[in-house]
Order: sequence, then structure tokens, then C-alpha cells
Amino acid sequence: MTDYLSYRGKRVVVSGCYSGMGEATAKLLLTLGAEVHGLDYRQSKLDLASFTAMDLRDPASIDAAAARIGGRVDALFNCAGLPQTFPALDVMKVNYIGARLFTERLLPAMAPGSAIVTIASTAGLGWSRRIPVLMGLVAIDGYEAAAAWCAQNADTVREGYSFSKEVIIVWTMATATRLIKRGIRMNCTLPGPTQTPMMAQFESATQRSVIEAATQPIDRRSTPEEQAGPLVFLNSTAASYINGVALAVDGGFLGGIATGQIDPRSLMGASA
Repeated sequence: MTDYLSYRGKRVVVSGCYSGMGEATAKLLLTLGAEVHGLDYRQSKLDLASFTAMDLRDPASIDAAAARIGGRVDALFNCAGLPQTFPALDVMKVNYIGARLFTERLLPAMAPGSAIVTIASTAGLGWSRRIPVLMGLVAIDGYEAAAAWCAQNADTVREGYSFSKEVIIVWTMATATRLIKRGIRMNCTLPGPTQTPMMAQFESATQRSVIEAATQPIDRRSTPEEQAGPLVFLNSTAASYINGVALAVDGGFLGGIATGQIDPRSLMGASA
């Protein structure tokens, strides 16, 4: 019987592997037999095949990191991210612009059957209401040009976090339709509130009641490990026909919003 979740013999790349969801993902991949190459702004303590320091705010750092990885890439996990407590442009660079450039740099090393997954968020739930704006940004080629657009559209970008997650969702959907022609799948996940080291940053900028409202109906925060499982699944052989999907990993929150069982007014005034 084929082990569809096995990563034995697969060479995978995980950005944001220092802590949180990225670290949990890298740990799970190691247990599944993957050759894991990690990247982060801070040094990982995991026993990886390689670790490369990378700053997604710096395109030269991204290019150098991609070149150092070299070789075949069977799966890419874009797990790095910044919260809204950082400058909005930095948030956009790390969460979307830099992640996109890094993905583009690794694509030549990805063969048919490979896959990409990126962490978005339920904070991006408003993506469908402004697809034209988001598609306009997705259509911009080049790191500097995209950063310039964000700087020039500060009122649209706002604090950066929610908008970056919206654009990740639309970028994933738009890109997946093209990459699948090359046999490469691309998806993203929409985590609900997750108890990672980054949560302290969210709590400093967001009312606790708003964060807790986003945990409905399960009424608890996710663990990083609960987010790692779906990420690993989406890039596995078991998910070979899943493409262009924004998978909610939120304990039923978006389902409750869509069916009117959760009042979206509970989220007013801050990002989820």
C-alpha cells in the first residue's frame, strides 16, 4: 500500500523554520523522512539538511538563499511572516512580495509532481470583495515594482497584515492555474488564531476579545502542530488533485461566518 503522506526521498524547503508553524512543519517533515532545507531570519535549532539565513525584505538575500539551496525542490513551504506590529511595507515584503520572489527563484528547480503551499490567514477573509485591486498587484512583476505599488497605495494596504493575506490568497489562485500546466500544484492555508510566539505581537495590537471571537465555534486557539498537518498534506502525494485552494484551518470560523452563525461585527475594529 502506498504511503501517500511519506516524504521519503523528497527534498523540501521551509521558510520561517525558526519557530511557530514553520518550525512545526519542518519537524513533521523530518519525521516523515524528508530532506529538509530551512530558511529564516534567525538560526534554527532543528537538525536540518541545511539552514540558510534569509531576510525576505531584501531581494539580494532572497537570491543568495535560493542559489545556496540549489538542486531539486520537491515541495516548498512558505511559512515566514510578520504581524501588523511591524511597518506595513515590511509586512508586505515578508508576507507576500518576498515570498513570491523566493517562490519564483525556486520554480526552475521544481519538476512535475512538485508542490507549493503558503500560509495566509482568516484575516484575509475579505479577499473576494476586492479581486480587481488584488489582481492588479498580483499582475505587477518584480520585487521593487510591487513594493513601490504598496508604498503608493498606503490607504489600501493599511497595517499590511490583512491585505498581505488577501493578496496571498489571490496570488495562489491565479498562479495555480498556470503552474498546473507544468505539473506543479499551488495552494495556501487560512489559519485561525494560533498559539505561536507571534501571538504576543497580535495581542499587543489587537483586543483580546477580537482574537477570541475569531476562535469561534471551536472556542480555542490552534496549536502550531495543528497547522503543520494540513500544510504537509497539501504538498503530499495524497493531495495530488488539490490545486488553487485556500484551505481554512480555523475550527469552523469561516463556515460560521458564511452561514450567519457567527456575527462578523465581533471582529470590528482590528485584524483577526
